Amino acid sequence: MADEPNNPPTADWATPRPTTPRSLADDYVTRVAALDPSVSTWLGLDPTNDRMPDLTPQGLGEAADLARDTLRRLDGLDAGGWADDPGEQVCARLLRERLTAELQWYDTGEDFRAVRNLHTPAQGLRSILTTMPLATDEDWVPVLGRLRGLPEALEGYRSTLVEGVSRGLLAAPRQAEVLTQQLTQWTGEDTGGAGWFADFVQPAPQTLRPELDTAARAATAAVASFRDWLRADYATAAKGTPDAVGRERYLVAARRFTGSDLDLDEAYDWAWEEFHRVWAELETEAQRVLPGAGVQEAREHLNRHGHTVQGAEQMRGWLQQLVEEAIEALDGSHFDIQGPLRGVETRIAPAGSAAAPYYSAPSLDFSRPGRTWLPLANGDAQERFQTWRLVSTWYHEGVPGHHLQLASWTAAADQLSRYQVTLGKVSANVEGWALYAERLMDELGFLTDPGRRLGYLGKQMMRIVRVIIDIGMHLEYVIPAHSPYHPGERWTPELGTGFLDAYVGMPAAARDSEIVRYLGLPGQAIGYKLGERAWLAGRDAARARLGADFDLKAWHMKAIRQGSLGLDDLTENLAAL
Repeated sequence: MADEPNNPPTADWATPRPTTPRSLADDYVTRVAALDPSVSTWLGLDPTNDRMPDLTPQGLGEAADLARDTLRRLDGLDAGGWADDPGEQVCARLLRERLTAELQWYDTGEDFRAVRNLHTPAQGLRSILTTMPLATDEDWVPVLGRLRGLPEALEGYRSTLVEGVSRGLLAAPRQAEVLTQQLTQWTGEDTGGAGWFADFVQPAPQTLRPELDTAARAATAAVASFRDWLRADYATAAKGTPDAVGRERYLVAARRFTGSDLDLDEAYDWAWEEFHRVWAELETEAQRVLPGAGVQEAREHLNRHGHTVQGAEQMRGWLQQLVEEAIEALDGSHFDIQGPLRGVETRIAPAGSAAAPYYSAPSLDFSRPGRTWLPLANGDAQERFQTWRLVSTWYHEGVPGHHLQLASWTAAADQLSRYQVTLGKVSANVEGWALYAERLMDELGFLTDPGRRLGYLGKQMMRIVRVIIDIGMHLEYVIPAHSPYHPGERWTPELGTGFLDAYVGMPAAARDSEIVRYLGLPGQAIGYKLGERAWLAGRDAARARLGADFDLKAWHMKAIRQGSLGLDDLTENLAAL
């Protein structure tokens, strides 16, 4: 597959021609992987592939054409052989909804203003390197090819942004500023080091090191050049671009991340109800941490006197042990966690990442395991980490959260389709399950320690605040009269920052990164809490339907093996399990 041309495969490229939605969906995955080498590497389909993706406007257009062609082929399928197959119907509905949402995103021009603190093509170019196998000397050969190709790929990304400027499609200035700061960290200029790429090739075999070192220096120079253009030309063009995207763009983005046409007013009002409920719980829990204290006092007490781990590597090991303990405790009682599902690694996120911890799924053959990632922004200048803040987060990222769900999807790929467990992923489903997993661990008694439970409730509050300020800032809502914070004023990024600070209490670097994230990826952050709501409603409906016959473990195992669903379908499907 490494020798495939850059142009997209034709509609007749795959053999045999797909005749069902599942076969068409899997054919689409194959064709996307041939078109986009980052997808091929993510799926583990071709470890020798040394190409970088085409990030030019032409490359984006080819991907959109492939989606349109697949929708046409879906419309043309003869339903005679699969119309009565529920699994085929689910796959067909998902494929249609996902491709339609992606094309709406493309047609709105979002790819032409993709400047933000995460999920940009620039970050994807670095991510593809960290996803590649590096165990043998031979593994480093395609790494060399990709490092050599990075300057051209980055120039393709710049050409797309230039096209966006010409069309009047720009990101707000704060997004360019933050991405500029991240890229500076990649170059090493902020610390006087050689840069991330130079450090990345340090473990390479000596026979390849001269070439890799040269390619790493060229990649670093390309990043610095792109950073300089972003800081000067793009930032100048972006002056006056508002942070708020407005209702029309927001609805397109929310559909992409949730798989639903949301009632934004209902979601906003519901989130305020949740805010008041969870804040009352936080006030109660604060009394358990420190009698007589308010929430902020309890947090400060834990920061000063709570359990800490000194050193990033020591914290990585502590979190790895936490995940492994969760696997042992849950296996057999609440889940079946066997074989490759038990393989999950905790790693330190590379410098210049966003501040939020994250998870990367395993390859289709599990040769690359699932991984949880800890950004160093979660510690302090002395690399001291407060564990009370991170315990529920690692249940979210690892087990029973992202890793258990996404690795279970991967294990079930042959029974579902590759599409349903990879490219068809709906963010709100995945994040909703991970937030449900935190709640489940609380329900099962894993968060009885007052500090850890205060941390869990704080994360719940953060996801509630996300719904309020993500919708509020982008639609410029007026803060309601029942709010304890600036009632009657219209949401701005400054008010959003203050609200997050007052009611979530995260470190300044993480707080500021969160605000930039919401402004740069509208509609993504609301999926956590709205997704959890859908998961809980589905569980409650299944329990009500089955009564005494409801088995939580059996329901969990069916639920995490059903593959991707959007919020339009999730609750109904969960209720029927």
